[in-house]
Amino acid sequence: MRKFTVHTLSNGIRVAHSRVSATRIVHCGIMLDVGSRDENTENQGIAHFWEHMAFKGTRKRKSFHILNRLESLGGELNAFTDKERILFYASLRDEYMERAIELLTDITFDSIFPKHQIEKERQVILEEMSMYDDDPDDSLQDEFDAVVFGDHPLGMNILGRQETVRTFRRRDFTEFVRSHMDTSRIVFSCVGNVPSELVIRLAEKYLGRIPKMKARQRRKKFTGYKPRIVELKRPIKQARVAIGRPAYSIKDNRRGAFFMLTNILGGQGMNSRLNMALREKYGFVYSVGANYVPYTDTGLFNITFGTDPAQVERSIELVDQEMAKLRREPLGKMQLTAAKEQMLGQFAMAAESHMGFMMQMARNLLDSGDILPLNDLFKEIKDMSAERLQEVAYNMFRESRMSYLTMVPETEG
Repeated sequence: MRKFTVHTLSNGIRVAHSRVSATRIVHCGIMLDVGSRDENTENQGIAHFWEHMAFKGTRKRKSFHILNRLESLGGELNAFTDKERILFYASLRDEYMERAIELLTDITFDSIFPKHQIEKERQVILEEMSMYDDDPDDSLQDEFDAVVFGDHPLGMNILGRQETVRTFRRRDFTEFVRSHMDTSRIVFSCVGNVPSELVIRLAEKYLGRIPKMKARQRRKKFTGYKPRIVELKRPIKQARVAIGRPAYSIKDNRRGAFFMLTNILGGQGMNSRLNMALREKYGFVYSVGANYVPYTDTGLFNITFGTDPAQVERSIELVDQEMAKLRREPLGKMQLTAAKEQMLGQFAMAAESHMGFMMQMARNLLDSGDILPLNDLFKEIKDMSAERLQEVAYNMFRESRMSYLTMVPETEG
């Protein structure tokens, strides 16, 4: 079972570390409580653009030196932006851990956003946007976010819009960073075969010098959801469908039950109810899945699949029927036991990923201020009752509260 240490620096940055013995690789990252939902219509896409620009020059390094610093040792340096977080992270041999911590601190806090690099990276991001637009599965998710969350920042594309991305200048990045950086909402997380004392000492050396910062902007909460039915025509051959609604927030005590229901309905297992109904029984889809993402004040539940345009209506009926079954019929004893065992196995396998656990510790600290031990998570799953699941299913799987998005070929109808 994993053990971990949490230490808070004087500036409010928290340090999380888990020591594992059977590895020579250390995974570490700096996670910021900033994401695309902290933008507005004028600066949409700037969080993701900032993530890119962090690699393009700091007070003491040019882009080449940043990219070569760990790669020359066989290590990896990367980053991502989602709705509520930015993570800069690295993986490399543990004897070079200090180099990774120093570099991550440098690109996170000392980027200078060189003008010529902004222009160059702007074109890279515009190409990235075109690539996503050409992928119906990626664009389906973005379009569905907008259907559910409307003009709220959660409904905006993480990459931004071409009109906004084309306008960003250096002052836009520095102002966004100044407005949203909060040292009490930053976590440095590390997993590897190194002692906690060393990790804390190096965090104090590099991250401890960062001045205390407080965010000046507050997140806009999401309210006022109204179910919608939307059809879009696109230059595609196979129709795409998304069905879903807002869901429970990170702090809602029904979250665990809903994760289990989502897994039963359309989780990663080939034995999910939707896969058995749409693929195994009728052959309507190649793949179908259900997903639940909790946010700080709300969440998103969705079901997505692709099918022949002629089978869209029947496929949606089958999805609605499976949700209705979970509302009406409590799981039998054997079904409940099987659902629990499947989730326990999935979580146990996920915990084997050192990189995944590094990210999980950071998210847990930002979400709830604590790291949930795997034993506690297992206990919550084992204690789940059929009545609890049905109660949550009745609340969440009502057709009248679902939004439906269909993306159909332009030549149809």
